[in-house]
Amino acid sequence: MKKVLIVEDDLSIAELQKDYLELAGFEVTICTDGVQGLNTIKENEFNLIILDIMLPKLDGFSILRSIQEEKDIPVLMVSAKKEEIDKIKGLSLGADDYITKPFSPGELVARVKSHIQNYERIKSRFSSKPKSNTLIIRGLEIIKDSRQVFINGKELSLAQKEFDLLLFLAENPNRVFSREELFEKIWGLDALGDTATVTVHIARIREKIESSPSNPQYIETVWGAGYRLRV
Repeated sequence: MKKVLIVEDDLSIAELQKDYLELAGFEVTICTDGVQGLNTIKENEFNLIILDIMLPKLDGFSILRSIQEEKDIPVLMVSAKKEEIDKIKGLSLGADDYITKPFSPGELVARVKSHIQNYERIKSRFSSKPKSNTLIIRGLEIIKDSRQVFINGKELSLAQKEFDLLLFLAENPNRVFSREELFEKIWGLDALGDTATVTVHIARIREKIESSPSNPQYIETVWGAGYRLRV
């Protein structure tokens, strides 16, 4: 049984989400404030986290920052806000998807199923490849088993999808992929979301691996076509 954590301060909303997820076969835990949620995440293993942004004691963005180096787990962010900046910020901090209240419980269940299935598919695909455990491209070093990335010997911290996207491009060097192709490969055929997520993650990766993100030497934009990692 897959385990889902709901971090939501409105207990009536959390209980409704829990009821629908349990009917779909998930084991569900609820936390109603940010501190409780962060401690629960650190002390337990879950297959996915549904994380509200506006929480008492500690907001969802702070929780994301705290767990991105320690936990490799899909995160679905929830907010009553509709501002684009909140969506971009959440995705940049490592969230896998973003859903705005009000939403139907059926949509939530569909997204939870999609992200868990895709996460397991990605893990299986990467782990089953008989390629070398380490990729080295100039000063960039990617260690697949430990999911570590180094640039000129300095270790970087990448969120789950950032690592998956960088690894995929590194394993397919010099090949141009459109945003739609990358979204399908990393987020999955059944993923529900916007391909603009790819752009956000590319920008975030560049900030970490490029000495000049505005003049990238690794991940290049091929205008009108997509992105490639140049070797």
